[in-house]
Amino acid sequence: MITLQNTLYIMTPLAYVHLDNATLRVDVEREKRLQVPLHHVGALVCFGNVLVSPALVHRLADEGKALVLLDDSGRFKARMEGPVSGNILLRLAQHRAAQDPVITLELARACVAGKIRNSRTLVQRGARETDDADDTGLLNRSADDLAASLRATPAARTLDALRGVEGEAARGYFAALNHIVKPAMRAQFQLDGRTRRPPLDRLNALISFLYAMLMNDCRSALEAAGLDPQLGFLHAVRPGRAALALDLQEEFRAVLCDRLALTLINRGQLTEADFEPREGGAVLLGDKGRRKVVAAWQERKQEEISHPLLEQKMPIGLLPFVQARLLARAVRGEMEGYLPYLAR
Repeated sequence: MITLQNTLYIMTPLAYVHLDNATLRVDVEREKRLQVPLHHVGALVCFGNVLVSPALVHRLADEGKALVLLDDSGRFKARMEGPVSGNILLRLAQHRAAQDPVITLELARACVAGKIRNSRTLVQRGARETDDADDTGLLNRSADDLAASLRATPAARTLDALRGVEGEAARGYFAALNHIVKPAMRAQFQLDGRTRRPPLDRLNALISFLYAMLMNDCRSALEAAGLDPQLGFLHAVRPGRAALALDLQEEFRAVLCDRLALTLINRGQLTEADFEPREGGAVLLGDKGRRKVVAAWQERKQEEISHPLLEQKMPIGLLPFVQARLLARAVRGEMEGYLPYLAR
């Protein structure tokens, strides 16, 4: 259980959340674990098998407070709120922002800057940890290139120019990932450029699978915050495309997905046997490999970090939810621009 931005997140299985006079109380195995004044709670988010009393559901609806239901893995299930809600006002603000080229560019620039900054952090970490002088030199040069791309981000005056900066940074970054893989594992895991549909090598297959899980978490976070996942700023709007979820995902790719992928490879937790070649050169994770990755992903999301802006400890799995609420504040004009999550 954790409270962030006036939102209470309940993650304990079989927790019972109910009214106790003018307070919200959380019991686990009939023992009180938390009790807070209801007027301090702006929204209630429940993960998995959490029980919510009917009286509390009605009270939340009466007071215009959202109740969000997610499954154990964070997949969005439902959002319930009463007639008094700022949700429509938030979405109107989001549509206005998307139609304003200045605001759109600024929000898109924040997404790209967060992505490049966190990519550089991962590359620098790889340079520090390798024992090979050639790899160290190459990774340091890649970090310098990413720093140059980061400096070029504020100078981009159009979305196309900004996307060009992001694309160039991504090409150099993915080329550097091969030098973070330990030499003994490089024969099995060699990234030959970024390939998606389908992935054409094992490392591409692994990061694509992780990106898919991250995408689900980002979409759930936006739904929980009341934003429209399909209306983005950096990514173009297309039917059936969760453009805003793709925007939010950018700042987390390196620090959550790529870092975990490299850890699984370098520790030998994944091997060639965990992947399946398909016709046409495609490579996909096999069933055993998927199970390993999902387990590692869930363990990683339980690890605690200190959010650099909020200065509060929280599980890594809540980062997209926190950032979605910060994005909502930026869209409403309550913050001077959006501040992406920056890993340390």
